[in-house]
Amino acid sequence: MSFDSNLSSAVRHAAPVELPDFAQRHVNLADADLGARILFCTDEWFAPAERMLCSAAPVFIVDKFDDNGKWMDGWETRRRRNGGHDYAVIQLGLPGEIKGVDIDTSHFTGNFPPAAVLEACSEAGSPSPDTEWTEILPAVSLGGSAHHFFTINDSRVWTHLRLHIYPDGGVARLRVYGQIDGYWQDKDRDALYEVSALQQGGRIVAYNDAHFGVPFRLIMPGRGINMGDGWETRRRREPGNDWCIVQLGHAAIVERIEVDTAHFKGNYPDSISIQAALVHQGTDQSIVTQAMFWETLLPEQKTTMDTQHYYDTELIRQLGPINHVRLNIFPDGGVSRLRIWGRLAD
Repeated sequence: MSFDSNLSSAVRHAAPVELPDFAQRHVNLADADLGARILFCTDEWFAPAERMLCSAAPVFIVDKFDDNGKWMDGWETRRRRNGGHDYAVIQLGLPGEIKGVDIDTSHFTGNFPPAAVLEACSEAGSPSPDTEWTEILPAVSLGGSAHHFFTINDSRVWTHLRLHIYPDGGVARLRVYGQIDGYWQDKDRDALYEVSALQQGGRIVAYNDAHFGVPFRLIMPGRGINMGDGWETRRRREPGNDWCIVQLGHAAIVERIEVDTAHFKGNYPDSISIQAALVHQGTDQSIVTQAMFWETLLPEQKTTMDTQHYYDTELIRQLGPINHVRLNIFPDGGVSRLRIWGRLAD
């Protein structure tokens, strides 16, 4: 077998993987883009623990080394020679109910940890020596260069995690999928809230296409930083239009909407519209079907490139309280942010 020296600087990406239901329905609470961060780790000799929280898929750069050895895209500790094990304390980007996790060892082949345990706590500040930790994932076996998906059956809201690896080794990514808690019980009912916001418990229910973008970024805080920070569909070559359904963090009477096409210049939608409904029960799949017949909240509006579009007088207000919206884009294209503002309804 011959070796092609041109491959020595190649970048290898992890192969696509089929995601379980919890990873498709919920956001990664341990994403650095949401503010997740490492508070402490016992060791990070070969690779810093912060890399474990990166949103991008891990890569392997064949000939990249640093002063401590082979550069790895993840968290990697040195070989333990004195007993014990390594662990890292993670502050989640937003508090939430954890539905499942992915302990990803992509590209760690002879240096992955054989086992891991995950603990959680709920603290207003940083954990202290007196913090009570709860084991939410008992000891599980890990393999090399693979995703390890585990369902978490626990309805409590957590703010921090402690990942134990036994005894040492490397983890490319830790993804913690969950539903964000908006703490609505303490909110003023007369105030105006961005009820679609991810940090308020908003959730992407479904979409028909996301070839170029990531739909959950539609409801992220702030404006998009580039064209990749938003939802973008492929070029439509057949009749119809693209759509995305968002569940609001709380039912509300909608008073204002923003559709932001930041950075989308040659690929923004020609126009948009929004349908809405107050959904009492159903599955995500049934909501997709129901949404075809929802009433119109915002009639079709022309859009322009790289612009924040605001709508208030254009809204059809007699709809009353709603908790789901469907953003329609005609015929296709990219949207950076969708924001729905409203007053809370029972």
